Amino acid sequence: DVARKLLILARELDLINEFGDINIQNLVPESLLEVSKSEFLSRLEELDEEYQKIKENQEPGHVLRYVGDLHGDLQKDKGELDVKLVSVPATSALGQLKGSDSIFEIYTESYGENPIVIMGAGAGAQVTARGVFGDILRVSETK
Repeated sequence: DVARKLLILARELDLINEFGDINIQNLVPESLLEVSKSEFLSRLEELDEEYQKIKENQEPGHVLRYVGDLHGDLQKDKGELDVKLVSVPATSALGQLKGSDSIFEIYTESYGENPIVIMGAGAGAQVTARGVFGDILRVSETK
């Protein structure tokens, strides 16, 4: 989901990236990608050790966030797109994100390390369903 949203953002910026251009850090190991739901759930503890190490290596006062990162020279045809798990200060805008809320941090040469932040409610399941239903109604009215 993060990768798809990142690709949409890239295309809105008139970049010609494709899904295959995105470097994705998958949170699920290869050994669990092709198993059934019940087997996945029964083997979930296999992830505990890896994520415990990640948490132990965090700086104090940091939290983990799974983020999409679009960077590079955006005057070129393609940007660099990464989806990855990062550790950020809990007091930062990204660190304070809750639930299905969304955030954009825009870093520019003018503002240096102080990003422009746009934050608000993310869609969540109900809002997404309502949007899809509205789209279906609009399409049906035009036929």
